[in-house]
Amino acid sequence: MLNKVMLIGRLGRDPELRYTQSGSPVASLRIATDESYTDKDGQRVDRTEWHTVVVFQRSAENCNQYLRKGSLVYVEGKLTTRKWQDQNGQDRYSTEVRADRVQFLDRKGTNPGENAPMDDGMSMGGYTPPRFQQNSRPAAPMQRQAPRRAPQQESYEDLGPAFPSEASTMDDIPF
Repeated sequence: MLNKVMLIGRLGRDPELRYTQSGSPVASLRIATDESYTDKDGQRVDRTEWHTVVVFQRSAENCNQYLRKGSLVYVEGKLTTRKWQDQNGQDRYSTEVRADRVQFLDRKGTNPGENAPMDDGMSMGGYTPPRFQQNSRPAAPMQRQAPRRAPQQESYEDLGPAFPSEASTMDDIPF
């Protein structure tokens, strides 16, 4: 059996970081994906779907540090359903994506809300954090280091718009 989710979308709000009782970081992301189609009357219809994504451990901290509302991300994970009780004791359910991998897709200099210098080697387009597995052991405490300078590179490959609805002439998405 297979339970696999792959999303490319934009954050609808800044990540929300919290910690479990044992001190493990957990980040919640709200990601919007969109699609468009032509209805039977020939009218273009745009549709946005919202996804709740939960990220754990070091990857959660990276998301909180580097992502902002509007950031473009690729998420790979699985669907999970949680059961909980509301204030009235009624059972409630919520389905979310439990992320195994989060990849930052914004190019350097295009990170929404980024106020840091763009050549620090850590802005979204120039930096993709290492892949962290959800069940990996906690990382050792990080020591503060001076930011590394990224090599000066002026050529960026233009991958086109993030969503098919942003380009009416786009036939296929190059994956």
